[in-house]
This record gives sequence, C-alpha cells and structure tokens, in this order.
Amino acid sequence: MPLTNRCLAEAVGTFWLVLGGCGSAVLAAAFPEVGIGFAGVALAFGLTVLTMAFAIGHVSGCHLNPAVTVGLAVGRRFPIGEVVPYIIAQVIGGIVGAGILYLIASGKAGFDLAGGLAANGYGDHSPGKYTMVSGLVCEIVMTFMFLMIILGATDKRAPAGFAPIAIGLGLTLIHLISIPVTNTSVNPARSTGPAVFVGGWTLSQLWLFWVAPIIGAAAAGIVYPLIAGDKN
Repeated sequence: MPLTNRCLAEAVGTFWLVLGGCGSAVLAAAFPEVGIGFAGVALAFGLTVLTMAFAIGHVSGCHLNPAVTVGLAVGRRFPIGEVVPYIIAQVIGGIVGAGILYLIASGKAGFDLAGGLAANGYGDHSPGKYTMVSGLVCEIVMTFMFLMIILGATDKRAPAGFAPIAIGLGLTLIHLISIPVTNTSVNPARSTGPAVFVGGWTLSQLWLFWVAPIIGAAAAGIVYPLIAGDKN
C-alpha cells in the first residue's frame, strides 16, 4: 500500500479517535441526568480504536498515535523512515477532530473553551489535581502497557483476528485507571488536537504528553522482544 494512502488512513483514524473519545468527554460525560461519566468516556476511547482497527488496520496498521508508531519502530515492527510521515498525519487528524468537536460544542449556549475541550493536564488542570510527577509516571507506565498489549496482540504467534478487541479493551482499561490523573493521553496527537484550540495552559503542559508516551512506548519496544523473543 502506498505511503500516501496509509498516511491518509492514519489521519482519518486519528480524527475519529479524537472526535469520538474527546467528544464523549465534552458532549456526553456530564450531560444532565444521563451523563456517561468516566466509564463511558473510557469505553468511547476504546471503541474508537477497536472500530478503526477493523476499518483501516489492513491499510495502515491503525497506529493513530505517534507513541505507537515510535514503539513499533523501536520494536522493529515498523520502518524507521516512515515514522515522521505517520506522525504528521496523526497530528493533522487529531487537530481536525478537535476542530470539528469545537464547532459542535460551541453550538451550546454557555460553552466556554476554558473547560479544556477534554485537554490533558496535570496539577491544577488534572481532574484529580495530581502533580506533574504523578502525571509523568502515569503516562509513561500506561503507554508502556498499551504498547505491550499492542505488540503482544499483533505478534504472529497470537490468535489471529482478535488484536483489535484486545487493543480496544486495553485502551478502555487505561482510561479507567488514569482519567483522574491526566484526563488520559497515552497519545501525543490526541493531546495536541485540543491544545491547539484551547491554548494557554494546555500548550504549556503539552510537552509532558509528548515526552512521557514516547518514553513509555519506546521502552515497550525494547522490553517486549526480550520477553517474547524476536519472532516477528
């Protein structure tokens, strides 16, 4: 499949992840009386990845996440030379997804971007007021485990056809654990999209949501082959 097609698929998939996941948080999480809450938002993020994995996994591999792309490259599952084009496509998709979400959300009376558009943050901008160190550790560990799940589920020795389910449920679990800490990133493109529109504190804290996921993903790319053996 040509790189152009694969990058377009990554952009569309990341668009869906941000619109679906962040959209659930902004539009539905606290909706009067029937809000879906943290559990619903966690499930929404997992469902975006699960649905896109079935839709475009055969086209681009359905990374939808710069950290995933880096982790797969470190684990020798993805060409180093294609990392940058994939990341650019993912970030563009994330920004477009956040832009569409902003257009929808701003149609409600009283909408205020100060609410964060489901942006990620630490300290005063953490849902549970967790510190920067807590956020850093959480994002590194959660992304590490996310990549361990991805690398294991897509291993040639794993049962065929079930990877999207394992990965989607894995992301759901990660959100259930870490939404109170950072609003859950584990994905620099997902963090960048809302930050572009909210600005201010979101941009000043964005560094953590690039650095931590990439560290965690790269670590998994090293550790998984040591555990499972290099059979791919």
